[in-house]
Amino acid sequence: MIHSTLLFGATSILGFNLARLFPETILPFISPGNSSKSVCEWPILQLENSDWVERTLAQFQPKVLLYCHAVCDVPKCEADPDWAHEINVHHLRRVVEKLPAHIRLVYVSSDHVFGGDGEYHEYSPPCPISVYGQTRVNAEKLVLNRHGSLVIRTGLAIGPSPNGRTGHLDWLRYRTQQHLPITIVEDESRSVVWVTDLARRVVKFAQSTETGIRHISATRAVSRVELANHLMSILGEPPTFRCESRHQRPAPHLGRVELTSAYADSLSWPLASVLDG
Repeated sequence: MIHSTLLFGATSILGFNLARLFPETILPFISPGNSSKSVCEWPILQLENSDWVERTLAQFQPKVLLYCHAVCDVPKCEADPDWAHEINVHHLRRVVEKLPAHIRLVYVSSDHVFGGDGEYHEYSPPCPISVYGQTRVNAEKLVLNRHGSLVIRTGLAIGPSPNGRTGHLDWLRYRTQQHLPITIVEDESRSVVWVTDLARRVVKFAQSTETGIRHISATRAVSRVELANHLMSILGEPPTFRCESRHQRPAPHLGRVELTSAYADSLSWPLASVLDG
């Protein structure tokens, strides 16, 4: 089978579901050390090795490289900034250095490039409040310096995870079933969409000729408490969780960060928020 798109980072919520939804066109690569049965047959990334990057690109000759690979654990990034920059920035740098000019690079970034409360469009200056957010800003610069490349910023994606325990939906299900405590940050609101909708929009962007920065927004921002109540209802579970302020958490948490778009084409239309879709 000939795949037109290579996907680096198929163990993120978005990457995992991109691979599941588009198996005929996307060849997924997973992060090292991921032992989930759902992804164990997919090839493993070796982005610390520039020679591996060069050989892989030469072997598969994709039209598009869809890059979803990153460590998104904010507390772990705060605890080890050098490690966070190695994974989130230097891995990408090796890819950019070896990527032939004819292969389109589409990099999936995050709303964590922002931090203060507000609505943010593509021309809003980044203002990260965490090490993780800063790694995303640095990675975006690498992509934007490459001709013909695209950065896509997304909010929070809701959907199944490779191991059934990560991502907000599976995390809530797992902790409820295991009778583990659940703490929800009460003063964080973001653009929250179903991962299936998000994956389809990302593929449309990848197939387009768009370059620069584009946002994928939602019809409204949703608080973590609203989201938890809604997802627990879908799971058929009582909303048994406690709430804390983001200022009570040891690692930085976003406040109200809502993605909007300065564009008016069909690719800029907001996706339905999880509460509306």
